Amino acid sequence: MTNPLHSSLKITRVAIYKMTIPLKSPFVISLGAITHAENIAIKIHTNQNIYGIGECSPFPTIHGETQETNFAVAQPLSRLLIGKNPLAIGDRLDELDRAIAFNPCIKSAFDMALYDLAAKHCQLPLYAFLGGSNEKVIHTDMTVGLGSAHEMATEALSFVQHGFRDIKVKLGGSTEEDVERISAIRTAIGDDIPLRIDANQAWTETIARATLKALAPFGIEHCEAPIPRWNAHRLASLKNDSPIPLMADEALFDHHDAQRLAHWHAVDYFNIKLTKSGGIRNALRIAAIAEGAGIYSQVGCFSETRLGISALAHFVLACSNIIHYDMDSPLMHAEDPVQGGIVYGEQGIVNVPDDIGIGADFTPDYLAQLEQETIQ
Repeated sequence: MTNPLHSSLKITRVAIYKMTIPLKSPFVISLGAITHAENIAIKIHTNQNIYGIGECSPFPTIHGETQETNFAVAQPLSRLLIGKNPLAIGDRLDELDRAIAFNPCIKSAFDMALYDLAAKHCQLPLYAFLGGSNEKVIHTDMTVGLGSAHEMATEALSFVQHGFRDIKVKLGGSTEEDVERISAIRTAIGDDIPLRIDANQAWTETIARATLKALAPFGIEHCEAPIPRWNAHRLASLKNDSPIPLMADEALFDHHDAQRLAHWHAVDYFNIKLTKSGGIRNALRIAAIAEGAGIYSQVGCFSETRLGISALAHFVLACSNIIHYDMDSPLMHAEDPVQGGIVYGEQGIVNVPDDIGIGADFTPDYLAQLEQETIQ
């Protein structure tokens, strides 16, 4: 049997695309409002009529990366890959890490494309390439953006009426404001639907303590990112006082963060995002650390299309300790440029196809009209 790491498969060119997709309506969190998904797509071509496709979604107030910086950084990173074996995924990603520090968002698009390519080469769905099976039932929550109590309750009720069985709620005001918001939502949707909350780092430790205690009667499943990421060392103390389980999000980028949080016993859950971790390789490392520490995880998203979320779904199928799913970003987009990939069913069910690789791509007509750069 031929060793795939000695394969004659070589990278011949890399295409970089800017994708700007309008949202159906502005999405507001404590860090600000977004009206468009400003993403980057990476397509890695080879000398054997096989390619890999990846996507990332920069969120400047979290990543410190933008579409413009991603587009610029992707060009020298692409040059590092030309003429090399794409199946040696670890080597290729190590080269990107040595070339530039941080920048996990744009690196995740290269990572995704390499995994897609390798799975296609092996004629396997990505989940099978990662050692998983297509047996897990995945159902995404739907996220209520930040607004007035009435606006948020109306949106939450609409989601429930459309069949979603888990609701995530953005918070980040004073204790009084956020209690009013959750109270209004509970009145609108009743007590049977699980609620998850996300402060996106907006609370001080003092406000977080008061708000978490005040929200305890409302049946909150968990709280994401209650305090700023630079104060992550205080999460353990907050966790010990909180009646609501805590989840690390912005305090958890890569596996090094995961090690620290696990060592500190800082949180009850991890929130793993491909675009935040640097891609599938690091996401697998985080999941392994979580499993070893007895920490269950959620997967989350920024503003990825169905292609990025399809890759995320394959990752979910390979990790048994991921039990919560926040995979709703494509449902907020006003247009869908993706062919193939996951299909959203009733109650937010995410159906994953058995096509090889990620099983999704951007339509050729869509890519043709984008601003792009090809490195070869």
